[in-house]
Amino acid sequence: MKELSFLNQYFLKYKWRFLLGIIFVSLSNYFRVLMPVTIREALDFVFENIQQYKLYTGFELQENFYTFISTNLILFGGLVLLFAAIMGVFMYFMRQTIIVMSRLIEYDMRKLIFNHYQGLDTAFYKKNKTGDLMSRITEDVSKVRMYLGPAILYGINLVSLFAIVIVSMFRVSTTLTLWTLLPLPFLSLSIYIVSSIIHSKSSVIQKQLGFLTSISQEVYSGIRIIKSYVQEGKFAKYFLYESNNYKNKSLELARVNALFFPLMLLLISISTIITIYVGGLEVVKGNITPGNIAEFVIYVNMLTWPVTSIGWIASIIQQASASQERINEFLDTTPTITSSTDQPFQLTSEIKFENVDFVYPDTGIQALSNINLTIGKGEKIAIIGRTASGKTSIAELILRMYDVTGGKITIDGQDIKDINLDALRQDIAYVPQDLFLFSDTIENNIGFGIDEYHREEIEKYAEYASINKEIKELPNGYDALVGERGVTLSGGQKQRISIARALIKKPDIVILDDCLSAVDTKTEQKILSYLKNELSAKTAIIITHRIQSLIDFDQIIVLDEGQIVERGKHKELIDLQGYYYDILEQQQLEEKEIS
Repeated sequence: MKELSFLNQYFLKYKWRFLLGIIFVSLSNYFRVLMPVTIREALDFVFENIQQYKLYTGFELQENFYTFISTNLILFGGLVLLFAAIMGVFMYFMRQTIIVMSRLIEYDMRKLIFNHYQGLDTAFYKKNKTGDLMSRITEDVSKVRMYLGPAILYGINLVSLFAIVIVSMFRVSTTLTLWTLLPLPFLSLSIYIVSSIIHSKSSVIQKQLGFLTSISQEVYSGIRIIKSYVQEGKFAKYFLYESNNYKNKSLELARVNALFFPLMLLLISISTIITIYVGGLEVVKGNITPGNIAEFVIYVNMLTWPVTSIGWIASIIQQASASQERINEFLDTTPTITSSTDQPFQLTSEIKFENVDFVYPDTGIQALSNINLTIGKGEKIAIIGRTASGKTSIAELILRMYDVTGGKITIDGQDIKDINLDALRQDIAYVPQDLFLFSDTIENNIGFGIDEYHREEIEKYAEYASINKEIKELPNGYDALVGERGVTLSGGQKQRISIARALIKKPDIVILDDCLSAVDTKTEQKILSYLKNELSAKTAIIITHRIQSLIDFDQIIVLDEGQIVERGKHKELIDLQGYYYDILEQQQLEEKEIS
């Protein structure tokens, strides 16, 4: 129950529902226990009057006495039905309180986990698989909900019914009660042993389920690659293998669970036999009436499901504990990137890197070393370099997806760590290498970053990104639905829609991370011309490989192995005939070979 103690806050939040549920359960059981008491009184009434009825054999009075007995039995029967109806009403209300409470907590937990996921930093998502994240917010929360609803409900019912029944039993006969309850200690011991086994197996099963979800998510996300390499059969075998692992682990748990029910029924049957035998001896001694035996048999059978459900409840609690442990693992993860202020922010002068070093926390790879760089407001700069030279790392540090491991970054002279994080990112339009479009209309994808927009505004920024004409040629134009991750569009179309989505924010800083690789040179020049002419007061950082397009940039930064090896304007770098010049020569040679 240690992991499940996290849920106590929700019991406090919904305490009135919880307390009312306990009251309704207790009232329901109170009227349930009145039924065997009424049946006992009816049987005793019959036993007490049957001899007298026989004495009137042959007399007219016998018929009147028969009517008297039958009328009273009908009244007893009506009383039993009345108690059953009242019990049913309270059972309805107990579900309306406790089961509804569990659904409300389930909603709260999913909302909490979802919001917590959004607050975690990029490093967390690089270390954890999407499928596992989904499994914890769906399957694990559902397992916990079973504890909050049915397990709690039947647990309260068990305790309440036991308390009322045992008190009633002791009032009738202490001796018969002790004999009837004799099997219960053996029941408790068996539950303790088996529940510990269930807990360990449940943890393994939940982890395997998360792994299966991760496999499925990766296969569906990369289905085009899988089909193009004709690897469907390979992944089907892999999924089947892991599914069999899950099946085998689940069957092992089912075998353990299967021990409970026969064991419970055996012990209940033993209690019934003991009740009849010992009860008969007590009747002979005159300590109890024959009706008391029937009453005790009904009590024992009344306890059959609650006692049998102990195993089921224990299983649910153990599974919920294993699931809550997985949920707590992520909820206990705190984001390393946090905002220390809620003050507004807007770039007014410059972005400055001072002796910046950066090592990726998830891999330990040194991405940047001793970077000194100043980007003035309104400047258009280009960052180039070979793969893994550190270009994207600069963009991610400006967005504060990560914090520097050495040196510092200042904006307008203020340490970036002291700037309102949401305001900072709101002032930056970022188009990453790994483009992502939502399964929605093209219009909504372009307007994603702002609260309100009009079609005219969407079309204007689509024109700036050189995609307006192509969108209008689609069957539904801007209302065309984009497939998952933009699968229905070409690479160039996705890039330009992403650029339009960034520009419509009207940011002070625009960062394009190699997001023009899938467009032709003419289109690229048109987009860059917009950045140069129409965003003259804005800061633009272009990460690219096409040197030919960089002639008009205010500053070109050349990176190699995480260090700045050259910087300057296009002509200045050509005159140096160094690293930049070599890259230019190599690209021109490759283009001649292609042509």
